Amino acid sequence: MTATATAHVTSTVESEVARIRALVKERRFAEGVAGATALRVRVPENRDVLYLLALGQRQLTRTADALGTLDQLERFHPGYSRLYQERGHCHVAMKEAPQAIQAFLRAVTINPALPASWGMLEGLYRMCGDADNAGRAAAHVAKLKTLPQEVITATGLFSDGDLVAAEKMIRAFLLAHGDHIEAMRLLARIGAALEVFDDAELLLEAVLERFPDYSAARYDYASVLLGRHKHSQALIELDKLLGVDPANRQYRTLQATAAVGLGDHARAITLYEDLLRDAPPRSPNAAELHLSIAHSLKTLGRQSDAIGEYRAATRERSDFGDAYWSLANLKTYRFMDAELEDMRTAEALPATGLVDRYHLCFALGKACEDRGEYAESWGYYERGNALKRAESRYRPEVIELNTANQKSVCTRKFFEQRTGYGVGNTAPIFVVGLPRSGSTLIEQILASHSAVEGTQELADIPRYVLELQGRERDFESPRYPAVLAQLPIAQFARFAEKFLDDTRVYRTGKPRFIDKMPNNFRHIGFIHLMFPNAKIIDARREPMACCFGNLKQLFARGQEFTYSIEDIARYYRTYLELMEHWDAALPGRVLRVHHEDVVDDLERSVRLILDFCELPFEPACVEFHRTERSIRTASSEQVRQPIFREGLDQWRNFEAWLGPLRESLGDALVRYRR
Repeated sequence: MTATATAHVTSTVESEVARIRALVKERRFAEGVAGATALRVRVPENRDVLYLLALGQRQLTRTADALGTLDQLERFHPGYSRLYQERGHCHVAMKEAPQAIQAFLRAVTINPALPASWGMLEGLYRMCGDADNAGRAAAHVAKLKTLPQEVITATGLFSDGDLVAAEKMIRAFLLAHGDHIEAMRLLARIGAALEVFDDAELLLEAVLERFPDYSAARYDYASVLLGRHKHSQALIELDKLLGVDPANRQYRTLQATAAVGLGDHARAITLYEDLLRDAPPRSPNAAELHLSIAHSLKTLGRQSDAIGEYRAATRERSDFGDAYWSLANLKTYRFMDAELEDMRTAEALPATGLVDRYHLCFALGKACEDRGEYAESWGYYERGNALKRAESRYRPEVIELNTANQKSVCTRKFFEQRTGYGVGNTAPIFVVGLPRSGSTLIEQILASHSAVEGTQELADIPRYVLELQGRERDFESPRYPAVLAQLPIAQFARFAEKFLDDTRVYRTGKPRFIDKMPNNFRHIGFIHLMFPNAKIIDARREPMACCFGNLKQLFARGQEFTYSIEDIARYYRTYLELMEHWDAALPGRVLRVHHEDVVDDLERSVRLILDFCELPFEPACVEFHRTERSIRTASSEQVRQPIFREGLDQWRNFEAWLGPLRESLGDALVRYRR
């Protein structure tokens, strides 16, 4: 379907939703239900259609039908607050007070700006004789009455994920009414959700300057500092909060997250274990705490302990897809028959949520692959990718436009005219490429050297790029990379010094350190203008193996181009195109290391890498698997073992289903070696 046709379909659906909403508002419920029922056939997962259908069914006293519709809505949109509010109304109609209270509580936990839910909670608690909780609900009702309607509405939009609409509304309110503390805090939270952390930080600093005892704003501030990787500063803010409320579980959880960010996994484990020990019986957060403990144990190389915690997480919640996927993602774990059956059962249950379902699909794909059941394995990988891609907003055209713009702006002449830009510091070593291309292996080889610090996939360069792109992003005519031609020479030195300062928290004083963010290949021109003497290594892998490795990998965040054959093939081709450009515009600037060469002749490859980085040879780099360090990526357990060839051709087990991938890659199958 063309972009124009897609836009037309979307517009038609939106206009029909608006018509149905108007019918419901006019209390013409029968017509509204009829319209929503018809539209549901065309867009069965549409949030607003399902919600309006359920609301209309309840108003027509079809309560059982309404609850069934809400169950389906929860499967597709479990974070939508109004579905739980509507479920609460259904249980009130059925005179089921405990279930109604539970539903309304879930609604206000997601979206605290729901006056109807708080009002119903106040009444239900009073009916049940619970004066304390009734008083708390009444206090929330009273507080909401003091807030402008725009702030309440925008808070609801934000809580339900409608970030653009929420931002537009709250910005307009602030422009019209000046400073308003709750509006400023909300705009900061929206900024954080959009990862515009700089603006969010400034807004929250302004709020706290005027109201230093506003704990909710200080908690948001600590969260934003974590988003900016200012983990030490975040801990200072959390210490202030915990000094007032030492038992607060939100504060303690964020404190553990900050410890993880600092790489202090031993402390993080202790903090998570304390939270687990203090949790109330049958705590819904127990599974997540076990998962967090396991992640830190894995990062420290304590695999058997990590496995025990991952299994504990699955015992707490039988459909916990992330825990099963984390076991599979160890790469070395083999599921038992009973575990495999539990996973199949959970994945097939209609009640299993979308996120758990695609985690289970990827875990089952790996489990079946390990057993040699390749047809079933591919079926699960294919299903998991389809589910994940369906919730993604990834647009390959944006990446391809960026590539074209990089080639247009960052020419050889462009760089020759900017000789002397940036700083001469040689500390950073940038390892770039695609995920699943052997970059973690190169990082482990380098980090085994006495002069090199292994850090992680640092988010600083992409964050600076977002800053250069500006708040109002125009995907059709973006500011970056064209803005590179307009920046004064001093700005690149400032970015370089900022990078060195921002990443210092991950280092221990060794003269060199690694930034292994693979997507930085798109910003080599920017990196060169900051650090003209830094070393850049392109980790490259044969395209069929690399692309298949991505198709069977579920990433914690980002890498949205990996969830369909067409997307990953287009991305690989774009990567080749841009790297060919950097070779022409910055000849000799990038060392290309083919994963297959490292596997075939390890010592020669190690010497090549060390020579390029101007580091003396050390035998420990060849015996990289003996190096003890924290490793966060998907290959963490593989690089703790001696190198092996078996992984090079694993994709051939799936060759029967990868014809479309081969066709989509085209001449990239030979171009990658040029």
